[in-house]
Amino acid sequence: MNRCVIPQGYRASLNLYDTQVAIAMTKRVFEDTLSGALNLRRVSAPLLLDASTGLNDDLSGVERPVEFDLKATDARAQVVHSLAKWKRQALYRYGFSVDSGIVTDMNAIRRDEDLDNLHSIYVDQWDWEKVIRPEERTVEQLKKTVEKIVEAICATEKTMRALFPTLALLPETDSHVTFVTTQELEDLYPNLMGKERENAFVKEHPTTFLMQIGAPLRSGKPHDHRAPDYDDWSLNGDLLFWNHTLECAYEVSSMGIRVDAETLDCQLNAANCNDRRALPFHKALLAGELPQTMGGGIGQSRLCMLLMGSAHIGEVQSSIWDEETQRICAECGVTLL
Repeated sequence: MNRCVIPQGYRASLNLYDTQVAIAMTKRVFEDTLSGALNLRRVSAPLLLDASTGLNDDLSGVERPVEFDLKATDARAQVVHSLAKWKRQALYRYGFSVDSGIVTDMNAIRRDEDLDNLHSIYVDQWDWEKVIRPEERTVEQLKKTVEKIVEAICATEKTMRALFPTLALLPETDSHVTFVTTQELEDLYPNLMGKERENAFVKEHPTTFLMQIGAPLRSGKPHDHRAPDYDDWSLNGDLLFWNHTLECAYEVSSMGIRVDAETLDCQLNAANCNDRRALPFHKALLAGELPQTMGGGIGQSRLCMLLMGSAHIGEVQSSIWDEETQRICAECGVTLL
């Protein structure tokens, strides 16, 4: 079922060439601002991972990676879904100290993604990770970091509006962050489904960090699914903005404080994923060999959409779209890159 909807009367704020320039500028400005705010250093990242290492992320636990055998070795390679586990191992290998970390471009293929205005088979994001002290595994540390990321987004928006005056006609991003848990959201809207709850809340609180995603709520169901082996389900969340163009809640980042050995043990049991204990990454973490970290992914195309008021993610990235999406966009004057 096609879920592409272009709002009536929508027109892009920038022409095609200026859009390309603005994409490059947004990525450059935001990465520099984020790196300064969180004390991050840029590193190179893999496109492929050895399937046997357990380093690839399976997101909500059901997505199939793009996987193939390698002629030169006996290994099976997987195109990354994200780099949450790889980054933590990299911090250990590179010897990063407390309160410092890494940022990298992550390019992924998510073959099972449902296509709509916000979702693409191709995913590009800044993956970042930093070392924290064990005593910093707190909600307060999580909130403080979220606020720094929002400050970086608003600073980037200010720069882009100065460079491209037509962007100043768009609604401004709210710099005030409202924090709410998934259980609080369920209590507020018990008769709505997960995404419907997000839409109802974020419409009234246009910059929201939705916390504690993964564990079952009092209703018996989780708000959304999360893999058990990177985020601590009690110390994670999604950064949501109100998308004025599409009139919906809009996730720009998923992030969290990562599991320690105790939390990993509990979450592997809860998710019935105990077979992962034999994988190298999980062995090292359960043995206490890896540093305590926090991190996340920030969508590059999602951020460009937000700052440019785009109606479709295909306006700010090049991917593959079904014929119906191409037809709808063409009829509405929307150019897919």
